[in-house]
Formats: sequence, structure tokens, C-alpha cells
Amino acid sequence: MFNSKAKLSLHPLFGPHQVVVLDDALAEPERWVERASQQAHAFAAAPHNAYPGIELRMPARIAERLNTLYETAIAPYLAGDRVLQSHARLALVTKRSSELSPPQWICHRDRLFVPAEHCVAASVTYLFHNTALGGTSFFKPNVDAQTVNQLVHDSGALGAIEFAARYGFEPGYMNLSSAWFTHVCTIPPRFNRMIFYDGAIFHSSHILNDDLLSTDPSHGRLTLNGFFTCTRRSGQPPSEATHCRHP
Repeated sequence: MFNSKAKLSLHPLFGPHQVVVLDDALAEPERWVERASQQAHAFAAAPHNAYPGIELRMPARIAERLNTLYETAIAPYLAGDRVLQSHARLALVTKRSSELSPPQWICHRDRLFVPAEHCVAASVTYLFHNTALGGTSFFKPNVDAQTVNQLVHDSGALGAIEFAARYGFEPGYMNLSSAWFTHVCTIPPRFNRMIFYDGAIFHSSHILNDDLLSTDPSHGRLTLNGFFTCTRRSGQPPSEATHCRHP
């Protein structure tokens, strides 16, 4: 499944946090696009999360392969150590800016409500050639934890008009800094690039042109996503890293 000659680089965010990037990650990436195209009819919206598109859950054996990659090559650079459970999916961002709900106007976290001794890591593999479809942006809150937690809660509890009036957000994908968050870094997309990061870091798909979005896996913003609940390692991850590249 994975390319033994994949190239690993580290991209700092803030504090001890960094993004691990694997270029040329999959051994046969085009086969994943073919697989997604063959099963395009099975992609569906997932009401349990705020993902702005459709997805296809992958079988457990795919998650298990990602687990092995994470534990053997990625874990030393992130807070999560041993994988306790995980899941994987193919996903397509499909919603236009005007179709987004308030939770999708702001950056988000993949925390999965784990206890303090655990943490969540996530991965995204870009399976599209058109770089204009966008990579992934990372953000640092400008306010304290209680305030940002209230913001996140209200994005789901308030109506769109009330949320916009209270917090100053407008419908659309979040790509820039605001009063609430500072844009730290955008990892540009590249076909067969896989990124890993701490799920507690706020992030968002970097969508600049939603006219390019498609439900066709061969033309749309197709990604392979992994989510890993891990034991939390004591101490800090390695800090030696290259600088984050902006698009």
C-alpha cells in the first residue's frame, strides 16, 4: 500500500506542534482514484460530523495499514504514541460556500472527546492533481480555551444569522486570520502527498475556488483520511523541522 521510498519532512506550526509530510506516500495512488470512481455511487454525507462533503468508509484492513505506518514512522514526531483505535475514509469536499453551515465557516478540531491520557492524530492524503483544489490550513486561537470552546459550541447551537452577528463570521471556507484565529500555515496539496497532524490543532481545508469542487472522484478534491486515537506520550516531539511552505 505504501511507497518504501516516500520522502518525509517536518513543518513547524507553533510550540511543539508540527505537521509530518510524506511525499509519494502510496505505492499505487492512481488505483485509489480508480477505486473511488468505481464506488462513486456509495459516497454519502455523514450527519455525525461537519465534513463539507461526502465520504466512503474504508474497511478495517486499510485503517490497520495506516496504524502500522503511523506507529513505525510518524508517532515519534507527534504527541500520540500507540494507536488504540482508528478509522479511514475516502472523502470529497463538495459544498459551495453558500451551502455551508456555521460549524463549517470556522476551522475545526478532530478531538473525538478522548480522555486526557489519550490524544487524536489525523492524516490526509491528497489524491488529486489540480493544486487549485487546495491543501490544508492550520490556525492558532487568539483567545483563551473557554472562549474558543464557546465559539465552537455556538457555531452548532445558533442559527446562521445570529452566529454571524455575534462573532463576525460570514459563510465560506476559512482561509485567513480573524479576530478569533491566526492563520499559521498552509500545507499545499500535491498528488500522493500524505500529511499527519495532532487532531487538537484547529485546521481547515484551504478552499479558494469552490467552483472547482465536484462529486466526481476523478476530478474533485478526493482525499484518503485517517483518524487515530492514541496513548499520549510524555515529553515533547522532536523539534528539528523545515519551515512550513505557503502556497
